Amino acid sequence: MSKSNDTQINQEAVETVKDIIKNVETAMLSTFADGGINSRPMQTQDIEFDGDLWFLTKKDTSKYQEIMDNPNVNVAYVGKSYVSIRGVAEVVDDVQRKKELWKKVYASFLDTTYEDPNIILIKINTQTAEYWDTGDKLKTVKAFLRKMTGNSEKDKKELNQTVNMNS
Repeated sequence: MSKSNDTQINQEAVETVKDIIKNVETAMLSTFADGGINSRPMQTQDIEFDGDLWFLTKKDTSKYQEIMDNPNVNVAYVGKSYVSIRGVAEVVDDVQRKKELWKKVYASFLDTTYEDPNIILIKINTQTAEYWDTGDKLKTVKAFLRKMTGNSEKDKKELNQTVNMNS
């Protein structure tokens, strides 16, 4: 396959990832800790997915310390389809960026303001994203029928694909 064709397929796959996660408000952020993996629900910030994901949290949480100790993370989205994103987390303490992403409801939920130095952003630099595009029933039925007839090669890329976000 040519390099331009690979790039086109990769861009289509990135668009599929964007389409799947855009309407899923809550993701599961997994971090590494002594003794295992910890996962917790996090609200993805409403910005256009460009390969980076943004979350808002407090410094005085276990996830902050876990990211400082090991920045490798996984973020899982579940809606009608599924996406698993592997990346590297970075703590960002930018008051202007926090202000841009802040919603009034956060003040009640977090009991503070975006200006609080304890409030930080977590930026996930996506390395790979694997998706299972099962939200389109017609596409899923076609894939099932093709698989039953032994002609399922095309469906592997349509329904499930791992995208290298660094290319």
